[in-house]
This record gives sequence, structure tokens and C-alpha cells, in this order.
Amino acid sequence: MSPASAGFQLAAPVAAAIDAINAGDGPALLSVFAEGAMVNDQLREYWGSAAIAEWIARDVVGQRLAMRIRRVRNNHSHAVVEATVDGAFERRGLPDPLVVSFYFSIDTGKIDQLLILRNEPYE
Repeated sequence: MSPASAGFQLAAPVAAAIDAINAGDGPALLSVFAEGAMVNDQLREYWGSAAIAEWIARDVVGQRLAMRIRRVRNNHSHAVVEATVDGAFERRGLPDPLVVSFYFSIDTGKIDQLLILRNEPYE
């Protein structure tokens, strides 16, 4: 179990994705996605391996994204990972800490969909 996922129940591809994000390892991150996967990062869609590889290079590795898990909710083949995120991105207007929800869907041992949203807190 990696330090990022210690104490949390995560499917293997989700744990591998988080480890790759925190390590800045683009090829390892790309390897956990299914061939026709889709990533939606803050309402921008990236379909297929080529588009996801570009997203990884620019917005994950290029921004030195790092996640610290706060909470995990598992529901069958889906996992919602709430995490604080850090990196070299523009922070103006963003809360501190920045909490983001990562909605992973898994099929045949690979991530076939990832939605990334900054949700408003429910009070």
C-alpha cells in the first residue's frame, strides 16, 4: 500500500493512478486508463489515449499536481476520492485548501472514466 492510499480502501487502478499523479509519472498514469477512456477535468473532456496523454502532460505532470486523500466512497465499480490538491497552477480565487472530488469508474481492471470537479460544500 502506498503512502497516498494508506488507510483507504481503493481499487488497484485508482491507487495506481493516485500514486502516478503524486510521483509525476505520466506513462504510469496513462497505463491505468482503458483505450477508449474519457477524462472530464473541470468540464473539459478528453477522449481516448492520445487526448488523455496530452491532458496528463499539461495538467498533471506539467502542473506538478499532487493529491492528499481526505475521504473515499466506493460504490460497486465507482470510487469517489475527495482530496486536497496542490501544484504549480494559478490559485487566484481558489479556496485554501483546495478540495477536489475525483470520480473514478472502472471496467475490466482499467479506469474507463474519470470526472474531476471542485464541489461546493454542502451545509
